[in-house]
Amino acid sequence: MSENHVSARALETLLGQWRGGASAYLALSDRIRLLALDGRLPSDSRLPAERDLSLRLGVSRTTVTAAYRQLREAGYVNSVRGSGSVVRLPGASAPAPTPEADGILDFSKATMPALPGLADAAAYAVAELPRHLGDSGFDPVGIPELRAAIADRFTARGLPTCPEQIMVTLGAQHAIALLARVLVGRGDRALIETPTYPHAAEALRAAGARLAAVSVSAGGPEEDPGTRGWDEPSLLQTLQRSSPVVGYLMPDFHNPTGQSMPVEQRELVASAAADSCTTLIIDETIAELTIDRQGDFPPFAACADARSAPHIVSVGSVGKTVWGGMRIGWIRAEPGLIHKLVAARCANDLGTPILEQLIVARLLTDMPAILAGRRGLLRVGRDHLERRLADTFPNWHVPHVDGGITAWVNLGSPVSSQLALAARSHGLLVPAGPRFGLDGAFERFLRMPFSHSVAETDRAVDALEAAWGSLGRHPFADTGSLAEVV
Repeated sequence: MSENHVSARALETLLGQWRGGASAYLALSDRIRLLALDGRLPSDSRLPAERDLSLRLGVSRTTVTAAYRQLREAGYVNSVRGSGSVVRLPGASAPAPTPEADGILDFSKATMPALPGLADAAAYAVAELPRHLGDSGFDPVGIPELRAAIADRFTARGLPTCPEQIMVTLGAQHAIALLARVLVGRGDRALIETPTYPHAAEALRAAGARLAAVSVSAGGPEEDPGTRGWDEPSLLQTLQRSSPVVGYLMPDFHNPTGQSMPVEQRELVASAAADSCTTLIIDETIAELTIDRQGDFPPFAACADARSAPHIVSVGSVGKTVWGGMRIGWIRAEPGLIHKLVAARCANDLGTPILEQLIVARLLTDMPAILAGRRGLLRVGRDHLERRLADTFPNWHVPHVDGGITAWVNLGSPVSSQLALAARSHGLLVPAGPRFGLDGAFERFLRMPFSHSVAETDRAVDALEAAWGSLGRHPFADTGSLAEVV
């Protein structure tokens, strides 16, 4: 029997506004299927009893019975007498085909194409590798030249940093999970934005944290522009009243909304975090991907005074600037915390590959030129996506962003999950808005990356147009096209 028992109340929250134009049992089974596909309803979760769910949703038990039967026939549920109905993914034991191999366009991953000069940097690293072959090769903290290069990059951006403050990790997600494991105890409060990067929330929950959400808004067609960004009163009150042990923030080109936190607000938040003894995990993975942002936006930690600085931990990587396959990230923190992180790391992995570190050390010396090239690609991608969506969906609200790699599109109706399901049947993987929320929020939103080529964006918008017209009558999509959100 599964240990993860989803109550009727919890499932109702996850379902959100699930009723569509189809029969009630089909709409219910479709929504549960999507919750399983995008990870909001983990495999092996035990669904509520039919009677409990029917009472909670205000539908007949026959409706729930038919929905569960539909899910069983499609392979999404196993029902065993005495054990209830348990979620599973069809064919999960077999390797999932890659979307590209099946002609599926994957917009679930907001990432850039591989850097053109990456192969040259790899060749340079191979030539440098013999210098490192004299020791064991197990490196839990990072080779000196890469730690120095990362520290120099922080310093050049306005945050003086020494190599002793740097730890090299297997990407930013590894850094976030390691920090959560070291800093969070079971039952501790953790502040997090909503919407947010879903794997950050998962890492905090896995460490036992209870999440305290603070909203971030991309604005809307009828909203005051002053309401965009972080809900400052809520953010400061959460720090003051809840005293979370950690807070996770992405203050530059926030994923998924694209918003940036003003310098004055950064100073207030840093000070409030120090008052509440909260360690802020600042995700800077996208921080340098500006397109045409005006004004000075130094690293968040540079906005902290001497009292607040020890409470700020910065996380970064080259996954968005260089290539997603280059799994190199870093943590900038006080040396004492770095020592704790290194000690804790060895329980899960023994270090970061030397060759990849040498590649990134080489690339960081040329980062200004790399960012200039990326800026040009992102400007073209952003402008084209905005035009295509405005022309194709005049009733959608597409906020203009000045950097990052995603747009947080307001659909005008709570149909994001339906649209994501329908889009799969038209060859497009795109995550539903609630994937970025807590407890089923953001059904009116869709995250659209603009880091793809013009041709790929055209294909994606065409698929969305077809999917939009088929809402309420789309067929089941193949689970082989399941992809994770990045």
